[in-house]
Amino acid sequence: MSEHVTFLGLGAIGLPMALRLHAAGLTVTGVDPFPDPRERAAAAGLTTAAQPLAAATAGTVIVMVADGAQLEAALTGDPSTDTPGLLALMPKESVLVIMSTVGPDAVRRAAESAAAHGIAVLDVPVTGGIAGVKSGTLRLLASGPPAVLESRRSVLEALGTLIDCGERVGDGQAYKAVNQLLCAVHIVAAAEALSLADRLGLDEESVLAAMTAGAGQSWMLGDRGPRMLEGLEAPVASAVSIFVKDTDLVAEVAADLDIDLALLPVAGRKFAEAADAGLARRDDSQVIRTYDPK
Repeated sequence: MSEHVTFLGLGAIGLPMALRLHAAGLTVTGVDPFPDPRERAAAAGLTTAAQPLAAATAGTVIVMVADGAQLEAALTGDPSTDTPGLLALMPKESVLVIMSTVGPDAVRRAAESAAAHGIAVLDVPVTGGIAGVKSGTLRLLASGPPAVLESRRSVLEALGTLIDCGERVGDGQAYKAVNQLLCAVHIVAAAEALSLADRLGLDEESVLAAMTAGAGQSWMLGDRGPRMLEGLEAPVASAVSIFVKDTDLVAEVAADLDIDLALLPVAGRKFAEAADAGLARRDDSQVIRTYDPK
């Protein structure tokens, strides 16, 4: 296969992912329509472009955009700005890797469109955030044809650990939906617990240390708890806006299945409250401010 990778989407997590591929020795072209992320990428040594023309010679195209609408736009292009779509550019037998969290239906529609152009699709949403990319502990929830997945294993494993979610495109997104349900609920539960400790007049740092050593521990409490106590200037590893989007996405999946997820609406409401309070771009740990704004 061509060792050239076109990486579309140089946002908060996309840029470090593209740079990690570059550091692994792959030829990477980072694509983003906005100049600021392109400038940051170029400053870090990455070849950049505003349009995905490099996809015409790429063996692998990775898409890390915000939502399903952006995925569709990336595939079909935008005639109003003369931006070509990936499906018109990518050569036959190349592989489109969708790493955005967009839900099973969006990825399956993309796979159908790509198949008509002779392009294979891998559904590989990720979990672990920016910290996971930088530490090499990102987990890639991969689904798709086994032979195609195997052919791109070296590219994907440069980003983290592959979790085989099965042959059906869309099942990676289904795994991610389960993951995001757990993450959203656990973050809000951690925020609620530390807020209760504060209202009880306890030292929150002492409570956090005690809880992370006991039966109430969760990965999210240990990871987000310190940033909750750090306050609004906590470094952004994953923004509030991501969980606004993802709780809505999980709710759509649940509605299609007619399953009552009792805790999801509570978590979704708290993230929405945080976004409405002007915290959309802050670290998701700052959902704690909806309990006791400081």
